[in-house]
Amino acid sequence: MASSERRIVTIDGPAGAGKTSVSRRAAGRLGLAYLDTGAMFRALALALGPGGHALPEGEIAARLAAMTFSLAGSGAETTLLVDGAPLPDAARTEEVGGWASNLAVLPVVREILRRAQQALGQCADLLAEGRDMGTVVFPEASRKFFLTASPEVRASRRERQLTALGKPADYAAILDAIRRRDDQDIHRAASPLIPADDALVIDTSELSEDMVVERIVTAASA
Repeated sequence: MASSERRIVTIDGPAGAGKTSVSRRAAGRLGLAYLDTGAMFRALALALGPGGHALPEGEIAARLAAMTFSLAGSGAETTLLVDGAPLPDAARTEEVGGWASNLAVLPVVREILRRAQQALGQCADLLAEGRDMGTVVFPEASRKFFLTASPEVRASRRERQLTALGKPADYAAILDAIRRRDDQDIHRAASPLIPADDALVIDTSELSEDMVVERIVTAASA
């Protein structure tokens, strides 16, 4: 297992819990490469388009197996490369996030990406962010964290992010999408969204980003 050869720290949790920004900063502080595994699902979702999850399993597997993933840079400046290029901004939309969640319930997708993620973990010391990093992909990680927050807080955060980017932001629609995605992620048969038994659970609802980063860095350095 990659975690026995390399130092691996995992951060899991639902969309909007603050994983991405916190993970980047914590990776920089800890001297670890940053792996955004959600971006891998988004890359496939963008490639397949809407309804991609309904394609024949063999076609999905073939398209995914043909994709290559690598990391460039280090720490907070680590970039996930998909077929040699950074993930396009189009993959970061709420719509594509929904497509990615639909694909994430498929065992064939999770299995192929699990192998790809573990391969990346053999190449560098990692802080891996996702939804099943501590439970399935890197169960022997040296330190595991699970970030959470209320759906309302997460929807407000996403609304502010979209507004800051000058994009349409409908709080009610965002909240509904978060609740539906939570339900799908928690109840899926393949790698459901749950904290690892040995993970430190951090509710970020009332915490600043700085406070969350400090908690993770302190615990991971102990």
